[in-house]
Amino acid sequence: MSADPTQVLAFETDCHIFDGCGFPAPGLHSFLFKPLLGDGDSNLYFNKTMLLALLGSIIIVGFFWAAFRKPKVVPGKLQMVAETGYDFVRRGIVYETIGKKEGEKYVPLVVSLFFFVWMMNLWSIVPLAQFPVTSIISYPLVLALIVYVLWVSLTFKRHGFVGALKNFTGYDKSLGPVLPLAMLIEFFSNLIVRPFTHAVRLFANMFAGHTLLLLFTIASWYLLNGIGIAYASVSFIMVLVMTAFELFIQALQAYVFVLLTCSFIQGALAEHH
Repeated sequence: MSADPTQVLAFETDCHIFDGCGFPAPGLHSFLFKPLLGDGDSNLYFNKTMLLALLGSIIIVGFFWAAFRKPKVVPGKLQMVAETGYDFVRRGIVYETIGKKEGEKYVPLVVSLFFFVWMMNLWSIVPLAQFPVTSIISYPLVLALIVYVLWVSLTFKRHGFVGALKNFTGYDKSLGPVLPLAMLIEFFSNLIVRPFTHAVRLFANMFAGHTLLLLFTIASWYLLNGIGIAYASVSFIMVLVMTAFELFIQALQAYVFVLLTCSFIQGALAEHH
């Protein structure tokens, strides 16, 4: 049996156990998609993940616009849901990490990041879409780069050039002879490792979660033959369990991403001692 390796999904193969064909295990090919517009050799290139990112952005903007275009003192259901989400990020993350006075100006950015990351994660369990955009490393990298530029620029703006270097290197003259080594490690950790892990943490969790969902989904279909049907039912139960677990992980990863964002901002604004 031959199949397009860029479009292998559970319902796109007639391969079942005992049919003499191997298990179509998910892999890197499960994260590749044919372009919807253009091709790899042209300047125009638009694929499924780009479409999902665009649709997700439109959904988020449309939701908040519909909720707040005519705000009421006694909010309706849509406005109440939007206010609850906005207030959760503002009070539960920004105010708790940065503080109300310093953090208020960063609320729009953090709210936007939270709901964008969450929506990109949620595509994993949406029928027909069934793919988390953040499992493609370029998307978390761009988001982490935005935070990185903001963090570095805020640090230099607040502390000046010398103060920023002290902030990045964890300068502490009480360390004595080990100070140069400690500063080098802190510099490398703060300016290279931290922003890298900020992106990879989100990417790795969504990549692994989607791979597991694919594994059990494909297995459920593959085992639908003869005695394998009994095992298929167990695999399908795992699909349901993993889907529920992914719902939790999707929200958690959005929360962790913006929590770290606020932590970076707070570190940039904090006085160095």
